[in-house]
Formats: sequence, structure tokens, C-alpha cells
Amino acid sequence: MKQVKQETTSTDYKIRSFESLGEQLSKWRTAGLKLVFSNGCFDLLHAGHVRYLQTAAALGDIFILGLNSDSSVRKLKGPSRPVMPQADRALLLSALAAIDCVVIFEEETPARLIEMVLPDVLVKGGDYLAEEIVGYETVTKNGGRVEIVPFLAGKSTTNMINSIMEQV
Repeated sequence: MKQVKQETTSTDYKIRSFESLGEQLSKWRTAGLKLVFSNGCFDLLHAGHVRYLQTAAALGDIFILGLNSDSSVRKLKGPSRPVMPQADRALLLSALAAIDCVVIFEEETPARLIEMVLPDVLVKGGDYLAEEIVGYETVTKNGGRVEIVPFLAGKSTTNMINSIMEQV
């Protein structure tokens, strides 16, 4: 009987604190890599998220994702959210090949994180006007650009939650 070898390849190294990000950013910049940044709650990861993240990652060399903390999600989405705790959301996102770095932030917006990263490309999903996106001024005044990736029709965390609740 053949024994199955169980190896895990941890992606925990991709999850960084705000404080530990600076040194890595310096290395990436020194190497001349194009930095892409996006952010979100990513509560109940779905196909729309994955397609969006893959599209964003393709806009540069290094893709940094700002992840709203649990308290930040509650402020934005209400007391019943998030469905998944930040540690689980960060781990799932770090396992995606498209993402090079996940940083959890406590604030309601990623403005402070964007100021630290100073990405070459700031990406947001949806139907925003670029000028309305948090970080627009910071990024554009430093020579970067803002890209908007349309949502994948019919794919949303809210739709998933509603569908689950209808079946209960």
C-alpha cells in the first residue's frame, strides 16, 4: 500500500503586519518592480473576487491586498459581518497565486496603507468614478494610476449570504 505524503506549503509569509511591510516594500522598489494595490473585505471568497484579483494582479509585478479587519468590516457592513474572521480571510487570500502580500488594516478606509505603499496602480472593483476612490489623489500625485475593474455579474457576498439564508 502506497503511503500518501502530506506536505503543506504555507503561505503565511504573504500575510504581513502594517509595521513589517516597509522593509519588503523597499526591496520590491529597489528591484524596480511595479506595485499594484487593492483592498476590500473579501468576506466569503467567491468567483467574482478571484476573477477581480487575477485581473488586478496582471496590472503589475507585485500585488498587495489591503484586507479590512473584523472591526472595520462591522463598521462598514453592520454587526452581522464579517461571516469569516480576518485570520481566515487573510489565509484564504494568501493562498491565491495572484496575491503577493496581504495586510490587514483597522481603519474604515485604506488611506494610511495606500500612503505607505504608494502603488504604481491602485485598483478597485465596481462602478466607481476613479476620482472618488480612496487613495486616488495620493497615487496620481506620485505618478501612479487608478484602474477600475467591473464586477462579475451576479457574484457578490451579499447574494451568497442571502441564498444561504433562504435555504435554512
